[in-house]
Amino acid sequence: MAIHPQSSVDPVLYPIGAPENAGGSALSWSAIAAGTVGAIALTLALMALGSAFGLASVSPWPGVGARATTFTIEAGIWLIATQWFSAALGGYLAGRLRVRWHGLYSDEILFRDTAHGFLTWATATVLMAAVAVAATALSSLAANPVDATVTAETVDAARKAAAAFAGFGGLSLIIGAFVGSVGGAIGGRLRDLHP
Repeated sequence: MAIHPQSSVDPVLYPIGAPENAGGSALSWSAIAAGTVGAIALTLALMALGSAFGLASVSPWPGVGARATTFTIEAGIWLIATQWFSAALGGYLAGRLRVRWHGLYSDEILFRDTAHGFLTWATATVLMAAVAVAATALSSLAANPVDATVTAETVDAARKAAAAFAGFGGLSLIIGAFVGSVGGAIGGRLRDLHP
């Protein structure tokens, strides 16, 4: 019986050969789904809390909520904190709830746990983006207020606020991916400490 190079393992890492469960899937989509649900739920809770403190309520219409030109550093920090806490929770849940692999090299287990945390963050981010796009599309169907006045200064201020929001959001997403990955690694490490 010929051994295929794809099925052989490094004898230094695995001196007794391939582990018995090596043929199973490296991904546990149920753990990723559970982490995603946890991350989205925490995001919604923190966004509601931020709205209560006036950190997440922006309106482009005069006289309704905060103006679009008043995006503040505090609101940006709240958005970043929300992303990080949610990504950490989702990644941790995915790493901790994943089925334990026996007989794998510790670096491979660390990589898989990290990947579960990252994929949880990615899934939650894509779902939240889809909801945001759908909400934006539905809100564009609403009638515009009759008394809305738009000046060049208002448009410029809204553009600057949107650029600040995009900068905070982009930074938050990049670091959120890292935080979710680390959360998955920590969750997996704690899972493997218990029988």
